[in-house]
Amino acid sequence: QVQLQESGPELVKPSQTISLTCTVSGGSITTRNYDWGWFRRPPGKGLEWMGTIAYDGSTYYNESLKSRTSISRDTSKNQFSLHMSSVTPEDTAVYYCKGLYREYGRTKEYWGQGTQVTVSS
Repeated sequence: QVQLQESGPELVKPSQTISLTCTVSGGSITTRNYDWGWFRRPPGKGLEWMGTIAYDGSTYYNESLKSRTSISRDTSKNQFSLHMSSVTPEDTAVYYCKGLYREYGRTKEYWGQGTQVTVSS
């Protein structure tokens, strides 16, 4: 069974970078047909997809965030990370990591519990 855990600083200053890591257990991030993504939910708003890194290392980003967002992975640690630069208070949100397995018409989702990140001086 796959489990995900977010970690990183809870408070970030404006203009700095949000850096979060998702540690995956119970499965390998390189397993075929898995995608690993980052989402966020600002207060009072809906869930927003930020980007994804696939099992082969390919990356995909939300166009509105692409210029500031980078997703990478460390396969030796079974981790993938989010880096979002030039942040403002509008980036305050609960950030989630997610695993998704797809085969034919079937899917399986695995979510981290989320971590609060506040952008404030």
